[in-house]
Amino acid sequence: MKLTDERAFTDPESAARKLIEIARGIEAVQDGRIHIEKINAPFLYTLKASGPEFGAAIEFAIEKGWLELHESGTYVRLRVESQDDLRLQSSD
Repeated sequence: MKLTDERAFTDPESAARKLIEIARGIEAVQDGRIHIEKINAPFLYTLKASGPEFGAAIEFAIEKGWLELHESGTYVRLRVESQDDLRLQSSD
């Protein structure tokens, strides 16, 4: 008997890819900034991910150079243009 559901975003790479997909759908404001809540809310509430999954996804995306997180933590900037860029950089 299975008591828990499989979590869709336990793998940080797949979660980070989903964050990038969400971020691409958001119109950036001044200087390419995307407010963190614009990606946080859909990830946590629409996709039903957890806070630790969101944190791991952000960390993974930053490590890979896909996102830049401002030191204040209030916004990110995309560092990749397309899914092809993600594929190329994931082999690093």
